[in-house]
Amino acid sequence: MSPDHHCVYVVELDSSVREDRSFANANPDCSPDLPCLYVGLTGLTPEERFARHKAGVQHSRIVKRFGLRLLPQMYEHLNPMPYDAAAQMEAELADELRAEGYGVWQH
Repeated sequence: MSPDHHCVYVVELDSSVREDRSFANANPDCSPDLPCLYVGLTGLTPEERFARHKAGVQHSRIVKRFGLRLLPQMYEHLNPMPYDAAAQMEAELADELRAEGYGVWQH
């Protein structure tokens, strides 16, 4: 496997995630007009990683419970990349989306 096989990905979350206390506390200023998102990074394909979240395998509870679909238009142009670049991009993309008013969950 190439060292440049890591990907960032974005998942659209169901709007009911706004009622989750942890999510709401992390996103006090998010716009009610924009969808809520999860930003992550993986050494798998985003599709494989999303399936693992939904199956409860090494998952984020937020994605398992509220994840609706991947939003490839928000990340495909960034991938693939080495792990260190993906880790930095994950944080930068989450910060950028928060600055645009999205509610974002990211670790």
